[in-house]
Amino acid sequence: MGEYLADLGLDALSLKDPAMERITDKIAALPADATYFSLEFFPPKTAMGFSNLRDRLDRMARALRPLFVNVTWGAGGSTAQKSLELAEICQRELGLTTCLHLTCTNMSRQLIDKALDDAKALGIRNILALRGDPPRRAEYRDSNEPDAADEEEEFVWAIDLVRYIRKTHGDYFCIGVAAYPEGHADESHPLGQSLEHDLSSLVEKVQAGADFVMTQLFFDIKAYESFETTLRGHPSGAFQDIIIIPGLMPIQGYQMIKRTTKLSHAKMPEPLMARLDSVKGDDEKVKSVGVDILSELVEEIKEVKSRTPGPKGFHFYTLNLEKSVSFILERSGLIPPSTPEIDRPVSLASPPLLQVNGVSPTLALRELERRKSSVGSDPRNRVIVLGRPASYPDYEATALEASMPAEPVNTRANTLAISEGEGVLGREATWDDFPNGRWGDARSPAYGQIDGYGVSLHVTVAQALRLWGSPKTASHVSDIFIRHLRGELSAIPWSEEGFNAETDAIRESLVALNSKGWWSLASQPAVNGLRSNDATFGWGPQNGFVFQKAFVEFFIPSADWKVLLAKLQRPDMRDRICFYATNTAGDFISSDDGREAEVDGQGRPVAAVREASTNAVTWGVFPGKEIVTPTIIEEVSFRAWSEEAFGIWGEWAKVYGKGSESEKLLEAVRADAWLVNIIHHDFVEKDALWDLLLLE
Repeated sequence: MGEYLADLGLDALSLKDPAMERITDKIAALPADATYFSLEFFPPKTAMGFSNLRDRLDRMARALRPLFVNVTWGAGGSTAQKSLELAEICQRELGLTTCLHLTCTNMSRQLIDKALDDAKALGIRNILALRGDPPRRAEYRDSNEPDAADEEEEFVWAIDLVRYIRKTHGDYFCIGVAAYPEGHADESHPLGQSLEHDLSSLVEKVQAGADFVMTQLFFDIKAYESFETTLRGHPSGAFQDIIIIPGLMPIQGYQMIKRTTKLSHAKMPEPLMARLDSVKGDDEKVKSVGVDILSELVEEIKEVKSRTPGPKGFHFYTLNLEKSVSFILERSGLIPPSTPEIDRPVSLASPPLLQVNGVSPTLALRELERRKSSVGSDPRNRVIVLGRPASYPDYEATALEASMPAEPVNTRANTLAISEGEGVLGREATWDDFPNGRWGDARSPAYGQIDGYGVSLHVTVAQALRLWGSPKTASHVSDIFIRHLRGELSAIPWSEEGFNAETDAIRESLVALNSKGWWSLASQPAVNGLRSNDATFGWGPQNGFVFQKAFVEFFIPSADWKVLLAKLQRPDMRDRICFYATNTAGDFISSDDGREAEVDGQGRPVAAVREASTNAVTWGVFPGKEIVTPTIIEEVSFRAWSEEAFGIWGEWAKVYGKGSESEKLLEAVRADAWLVNIIHHDFVEKDALWDLLLLE
């Protein structure tokens, strides 16, 4: 491409592609009283999710018109490659100005150079420079990389990355840095967390060459007001004119926002939490109240930012979902006004036209020749009813409606309505509006753990040692899992959270399982038709009924797995259970392989012909609604998660240093263990799964 442009006497920048602009230049070009917004996305963990996110991005770009988009970064390996692939879709395919996140700790200088070169090759001119996880550089340095020549090239803090980008790329990149309105905290509890503690490092990042500041999510407007006032009046003068963009996260679910605020140490003011608590049993109402809260927060931020001249910006952490953020943007008046060019529907490719006497029809004639759809046929053919109103507008139309030409489905206004979930197309577009992390549908763009940093312990080395000590034997590992189950440890490497109330129903069974050296990562008890307002198991709208199949996911030694596999493949287990199992070598076997699946002496599959199953393990039945299935376990999601699950063993081992007794133990466990997920289909018999696993 570069050679082709050179032959024309051009270079890539001379084409002035709007998507290749620096964020600060785009903001400077706005009227002083303008508002703007940006959206953030992360690369999905599955190919299906990635494909569906591309369609969602296209729809949101046309309907919402963000000034730019952010793409989160996964440090190293396939996660980093997925970040670049998503950035390429945004920048090149969709023409969106893209800001690529880049974390610097635990990455070699060579990897950082490659990431910056790749971004430049894609036409990306905006980088959000982040620290990432606490640094353990000696474990991540490329073996072929020479030692750093000077201290500035050691990447310990985000400022080191800012300096390095300026040193190696000059002013090519527009660089953003992160800030925390309530102060940053590395600890599991925000002791000592304060803005004053962060100010000196934030000043240094700006003075080192940062062009704009983007904040972590927050809900406390008083904290943000204090933050912006403090920065604008700082004696260094570093923040007097710099762009400060507040970061906001739409509330997608009650448990999700509680987890997010805990991990980010963002305070949820008591009045706001009370509003969410009042509807926590109804997911739809939680999202509705969440839209209200965020819309109000936007208005409050506008008032704070009105004290500083210039356009007012907002950044939204979308979690790869579109419905709530679309409502918030429309209600807050942040969506740019329509223009004829923006509102023009996207044309489908037309077949070649026949030339008459060497002359092609004019554009106007071509538009006239195109058959107009009627209301009765767009977006699908509908039954015409006579003598009564249409009872089902998605499937029926009156004679009058059938005679009226319909507007194109893909106008900007219609696309916005679809993003907000209106009509048949809207319901199809926002089908995954109630995500459930790694237990949701693997086809969803929102599937998976949402953190953007790839495999991580989410704790510092000091915290890891304090929590888990230095395990020397498998029984020490069992003790860590059991203490977590009993509430004596706040976290294990695979989970930084405590347990839900429903775990009480199976806690002793889980303790017994872990005492065998079968270390559980996830589980749930069986539930048969409890009311949706049940204090422990209830969820969803009122007057419904909820159901659960029991399942458990755990690591198991290969010798024990061989014995358990034979039990699971007995003829009497067929159609009673479903299981998936894999190891770090990539061997995989499941109940879908059939009971005659051939295995070797270690329980590894030799050959199998199968059809992958999908297991809804949580579902609800509610008045006037289709059956809702928020929790699904299937092969594609299990495989996507297993790579991370085994990777965490490696991250834990690195805490102790190469060659240490604990490092050798944890690496040996990772090499030997299988990760197994077992679902029992008999949700009426609450002990069926545990009897299978614990009784000889």
